[in-house]
Amino acid sequence: MKRILTVQDISCVGKCSGTVAVPVISAFGAETCLLPTAVLSTHTAFSNFTFCDLTDEIPKIEAHWKQEKLTFDAFYSGYLGSIRQVQMVRELFTSMKRGGQDLIFVDPVMADNGKLYAGFTPEFAAQMRTLCGDSDLMLPNLTEAYFLLGKGDQYRPDLNRSELEDLLKELAETGAKQVMLTGAELKEGCIGALLYDAASGRFDLAETEKIPARFHGTGDLFASAVLGAMLFGKSVPDAMALAVDYVAECMKLTLADPNHVWYGVDFERAFPWLFRTLYGAQ
Repeated sequence: MKRILTVQDISCVGKCSGTVAVPVISAFGAETCLLPTAVLSTHTAFSNFTFCDLTDEIPKIEAHWKQEKLTFDAFYSGYLGSIRQVQMVRELFTSMKRGGQDLIFVDPVMADNGKLYAGFTPEFAAQMRTLCGDSDLMLPNLTEAYFLLGKGDQYRPDLNRSELEDLLKELAETGAKQVMLTGAELKEGCIGALLYDAASGRFDLAETEKIPARFHGTGDLFASAVLGAMLFGKSVPDAMALAVDYVAECMKLTLADPNHVWYGVDFERAFPWLFRTLYGAQ
């Protein structure tokens, strides 16, 4: 069984970050280990949430893992709360990587809708760029792509296919082997993701019907599904296509429940769909 390490926060209530990554990646048959960067009572869309910073625990945990000679087949970073955490995670990935035998997967969670999240700065984005540059695959949304390139003030939501491709090529100049842009909208009524492979120069697009709703944590859900599918043995384009369809299925099932909550999608109810897709009818 493959073992992956995901580094991100735990929101005790609210479906995002670590509480999405662990069950979703595990559903693809991979052992999913979590290094928590912080513990929150709820995710940040709630008011008056509590926050416990675990930054100082990161090097202690890393030292113990090295003592135990633990290894991982993939490293996945999501929401990181400070420049110091980004630097620590970069060092951890570098020191524990086995030299070509494992995958570094970076979701640079820091911005959306043309703005950085509260507490983040252009300096943070510059540090995140260095972590992305070490990655085998990075997964920014359009806003994050602009800030990673130091162009946050030039953000435009209406780029055409050619402009998006140029943006992905520029992101690949950070050193990332592949770049997957999430939330790509190139056709009326559709949404998906666009992938660029730096070595081959190839682009791949995966689209689905755009669901008329927004839920917190769908980016984390998508990233986790992509990595899970890759560990399952899917090619990166096929993993991207599966993740696009899985997130859409999760949203449809959530909206079909009249008692659904506003703070996350019911990804658990879509596991039967996922298992049928992966293994066929049982």
